[in-house]
Amino acid sequence: MNARRLRTSLRGWGGVAAMAVVCALAAVFALLLPVTQSREDGGTDADGQGVAQGSQAKAEKCPAPQNQSLAPGSGPQDGTTIQKIKEKGSLTVGVDQNSYRWGYRDPNSETKKAELEGFDIDLVHAIAQDILGDPKKVVFRAIPTNERIPAIQRGDVDMVVRTMTINCDRLKLVAFSSPYFETGQQVLAPKKSDIKGYDDTLADKRICSASGSIALDKLKADLGSVIPKSANIDTVVPNQLDCLVRLQLGEVDAVVTDGALAASQAAQDPTVELKGKPFTDEYYGVAMKKDATDLIRRVNQILVDYRKADWQKSYDTWLAGTLGKSSGPPAVQYK
Repeated sequence: MNARRLRTSLRGWGGVAAMAVVCALAAVFALLLPVTQSREDGGTDADGQGVAQGSQAKAEKCPAPQNQSLAPGSGPQDGTTIQKIKEKGSLTVGVDQNSYRWGYRDPNSETKKAELEGFDIDLVHAIAQDILGDPKKVVFRAIPTNERIPAIQRGDVDMVVRTMTINCDRLKLVAFSSPYFETGQQVLAPKKSDIKGYDDTLADKRICSASGSIALDKLKADLGSVIPKSANIDTVVPNQLDCLVRLQLGEVDAVVTDGALAASQAAQDPTVELKGKPFTDEYYGVAMKKDATDLIRRVNQILVDYRKADWQKSYDTWLAGTLGKSSGPPAVQYK
């Protein structure tokens, strides 16, 4: 889906009260989230942010980072990494649990235990199904935005599927699959605000972004040039969803994050909306250890089949209501 086509059909289901419930759930389940089910309809259908170093300016020097993944099928796909996953009997995946429509627990769920669901969660189930033969054999670990790369490097998780943008600084630290979604950075602000986009209307405005995010890197790089020097970018939070809460409480005037995530946040709170068009082009990928070549190739093969069979179904289930009609998954090239 082209970033320029992100448009929102805003629907509310919460606001501050709903976000308070979600954030409370995040605190309760923040360490280890066992999976007990896949979605009833099969569950195997289908901020970007999170690097502790580097800047967007540096990332832009690297051409087409989304095309730097290993090709599927051109090497062993059941090597040491996958054997270890099979031996332990489960796939450990770092995810978000409070990004509406991507990876979240619905506080209004009819079940006693709100299950993780969303576009990213569908993809995780599909990967588990292919590697382990069971979409339920997943251990979810809820990790904040700025812990995604450290969690992979420490071996806390086998992979991260968490609206994570592929860029060249991150490729120095972890490996990515081929892209499974296209988006771009965008501004979220109250409907009544005079902010019009990522431009001079941000003068003297308080802007929130997540620690270790592309949004924060971009804000730092553009302050005093693309956006006014008077813009206050000091509000930095561990998770991008925390920015929405700050916005609802009136502690900031705007949020900068992925347009796809911002559209889902606007669907949660009808008092806010996207302002202006996306001002970057970015791609989400599954992040893994750099030396896990067998797993990288296997995930890329899974994605080949997933794009053909289940990607659109998952998009229609979770994202069509906020992003509108899709032009399909992004085109893929390998290095």
